[in-house]
Amino acid sequence: MAGRIDEEYQQLKAHTHQRVVDRLDEDGIEVARSNRTRVEDAITRAVHQHIAERRIPLSNQDMNQLVRDMIDEVMGFGPLEPMLRDSTINDVLVNGPEDVFIEVRGVLQRAQARFIDDDHVIRVIRRILAPLGRRLDEASPMVDARLPDGSRVNAIIPPLALDGPSISIRKFNRHHMTAEDLIRAGSMTEECLRVMVEAVQKRRNILVSGGTGTGKTTMLNLISQYIPRNERVLTIEDSAELMLEHPHVVRLETRPANTEGKGRITARELVVNALRMRPDRIILGEVRSSEIIELLQAMNTGHEGSMSTIHANGTRDALVRIETLLAVSGYDASEQAIGRLIGSALDMIIQLVRRPDGKREVSAIVQLAPREDDPYHMEYLYRSDNER
Repeated sequence: MAGRIDEEYQQLKAHTHQRVVDRLDEDGIEVARSNRTRVEDAITRAVHQHIAERRIPLSNQDMNQLVRDMIDEVMGFGPLEPMLRDSTINDVLVNGPEDVFIEVRGVLQRAQARFIDDDHVIRVIRRILAPLGRRLDEASPMVDARLPDGSRVNAIIPPLALDGPSISIRKFNRHHMTAEDLIRAGSMTEECLRVMVEAVQKRRNILVSGGTGTGKTTMLNLISQYIPRNERVLTIEDSAELMLEHPHVVRLETRPANTEGKGRITARELVVNALRMRPDRIILGEVRSSEIIELLQAMNTGHEGSMSTIHANGTRDALVRIETLLAVSGYDASEQAIGRLIGSALDMIIQLVRRPDGKREVSAIVQLAPREDDPYHMEYLYRSDNER
């Protein structure tokens, strides 16, 4: 019964949306150029008129919900809008029109929201892309983009997505957690913070390692706050998320190829260029590809105190991942030479984990102390109680 009622409501939304759009067009109201209050009033009147004309019995609560949905549909990103406004939600995942999931405090759960059909999902994706001059069609069926608030969006449509169009949104939070917040949440201890702050101030080269959703960017942002104020910092990211409260920061961002497949600027190119900009430190949002070569060489040639993150489930895994990235990037050197390069460039790895209950935690901090027989010899500077 509930499914049928929901289906009827989705059909009502579809019909009402078309009537609202027609009414706005008849009244000559351009949504992008008109005062928001005026548009909302026009939408409200159009909804009430449509329901009255069709004599649809709706309670005040349902009427108010329909009006809110139409405002979100016309002026925002439809069913995504309430979830984007909710500060407790970190990720929004749309697996077709009827399967919408959200992550709240590290726990994935099904959301109440749903779309009318595949076309509705695609319409919302295109609305996101419109101001960015990006396209999504059969010739270009997947895209990365960024919402005005900085949230990252990935969208992919059929024929690549077999079960309907998919949207993945990693929300951007301008209010990053402080050290006190993380200590209070049990994500780290005072001792852990002391070790990290000392490493930053002593210009150690740091790699933050962790799996998906462990808070790597949050941690990188946190430890960056302890960089001395008289240093020049360059940040390089695929999608700007770092918010450094520092007086001298130059922020660089990669650029994807245009619709003709041209104009792409990679993280590797930006690292090379950054070295010509007299940085005291380079902060690379995440190591994913050949930029690792330039980053390691920069760490080895006078840019101490540089930092980055990497996707790995353990400290040893992080080093193996770097080796793999070097190999696939065509870095031609012996296993011994690669070991020496990595061991001499990196000083410290901060390992993050996410526990089954969704809690994020600094599980370990290790210092690389290369030996002749072991370039990856590690010494623990900190271990959480769960790791001991």
